[in-house]
Amino acid sequence: MQGAKQAIDGLNARLEKLKSAINLPEKKRNLEILEAKSADPSLWNDQEKAKKVLQELADLKKEIVDFEGLTGMVTVLKDLVGEESLAQNLAAEIGKTEKLVKKFELKSFLSGKYDQKNAIVSIHAGQGGTEAMDWVSMLLRMYLRYGEKKGWRTEILDSTEGGEAGIKSTTFRAEGKYAYGYLKGEAGTHRLVRQSPFNADKLRQTSFALVEILPELEAVDLPDIQIKDEDLDWQFFRSSSKGGQNVQKVSTAVRLTHRPTGIVVSAQTERFQAQNRAIALNLLRGKLWLLEKASAEKVKKGLKGNYRPASWGAQIRSYVLHPYKMVKDLRTGVETGNCEAVLDGEIDEFIEAELKMV
Repeated sequence: MQGAKQAIDGLNARLEKLKSAINLPEKKRNLEILEAKSADPSLWNDQEKAKKVLQELADLKKEIVDFEGLTGMVTVLKDLVGEESLAQNLAAEIGKTEKLVKKFELKSFLSGKYDQKNAIVSIHAGQGGTEAMDWVSMLLRMYLRYGEKKGWRTEILDSTEGGEAGIKSTTFRAEGKYAYGYLKGEAGTHRLVRQSPFNADKLRQTSFALVEILPELEAVDLPDIQIKDEDLDWQFFRSSSKGGQNVQKVSTAVRLTHRPTGIVVSAQTERFQAQNRAIALNLLRGKLWLLEKASAEKVKKGLKGNYRPASWGAQIRSYVLHPYKMVKDLRTGVETGNCEAVLDGEIDEFIEAELKMV
């Protein structure tokens, strides 16, 4: 039972650290504010805002209940240490509690201002031609599978197909609690080495793709960033599916250019032009935020989204499928030989290691 006591004491010490990190009293004060908002009948004058408030209320309430439940579990374990007859069950409960403590510890690293926001993920083909475009489609699938495992809702916002195969560039939204916080460290160049399926001689090919991660931001999130109508150049065109066949008879897709910065964004996934305009504005807002932050040297490290060309010497992670199999993160040193699992969305190990480096 001595081992069990040491394990429980360790869990208790970690829990005490967590209490300080998550600031439970502040969360309870925020809960009271949200409950007051949800009780206000005028909230439903804006249904989108009402839905967000209710979702935030439900998420916060669950987080508080889960943490208080975890505290109770550790207290019970401490009381059961001396019960010899419960030794087997105690070991199982310690293991279960360990997983919950680890889950909260990881969340404590997600304390950035916009970490709780949805994420906007863009993937662009770099050096490698058709091979690089195929690599973009592989990365897109990897992140969509990761989002599925997280229980996030994902939606393609814009996509440009490759000529022979794959995708030149794609942007999707990951909608879920802490989506940006989890994904922000994926920004950078991803390098693939494999036998090319597009070459009759199956030659070894190296290709690159650039991943950009932004939080989904609204005007209320960035009151200091003003987007003036006269600075915007809107273009409208028909949304199209793979193969170039028109799926709309009207121009619902939008391309937006911000004249002062030259930033160009586009959106074509929604059926109505107004919806695509709103998406494009959110994309622009995120890019302007990133641009503003990148100009401040002191916060560059925290952004993890600084632009770097998708080429040699700039990669954050290598995926080698030939002549051996290994995925290695060049920042954290985390590596695995199970490339198939990684490309199927099993990237928690890489993401967690990067979060803990901050």
